Amino acid sequence: MNDPRSRRNPADDGALWLLALRRYFAFAIPAHFAWEVAQLPLYTIWYEDPPGKVAFAAIHCTGGDVMITGASLLGALLVFGNRRWPDERYITVAAPAVFAGIAYTIFSEWHNTEVRNSWAYSSLMPTLPGLGTGLSPLLQWLVIPIVALWWARPRHASQFKPVEEAS
Repeated sequence: MNDPRSRRNPADDGALWLLALRRYFAFAIPAHFAWEVAQLPLYTIWYEDPPGKVAFAAIHCTGGDVMITGASLLGALLVFGNRRWPDERYITVAAPAVFAGIAYTIFSEWHNTEVRNSWAYSSLMPTLPGLGTGLSPLLQWLVIPIVALWWARPRHASQFKPVEEAS
């Protein structure tokens, strides 16, 4: 058993979780903001509302994305994780976290475009047949969490070097 991770102090596992979560959000937050800004022309707000309201919408939607990101990952960690995540049970946590984000997006897009009429797609938004969900928000919740989870996961034990606390 030459895996250096097996020689790591189990007390360091919490620090690995923290590192993974920080890396996850450090990628996901700006990625969601960039995606929200890039997809604005796919919504009618881009053409119908003043720039201040469009900017607020991008920030507001990014805030919602951050909450969904956190809730999806936290839920998956609570149900499927263990103290050695992300070294162990990585896919077992990542898959339901991604699925939860996609499922919520499908519901939210339907609820907000069909029931509440909170927003509307422009003619440029491709939609999924049968669901009517916009392809861009669906891809957002497929691409960003997968890449963020991949980026957050340490590739080998040498990436994890706990900082010694001052005495």
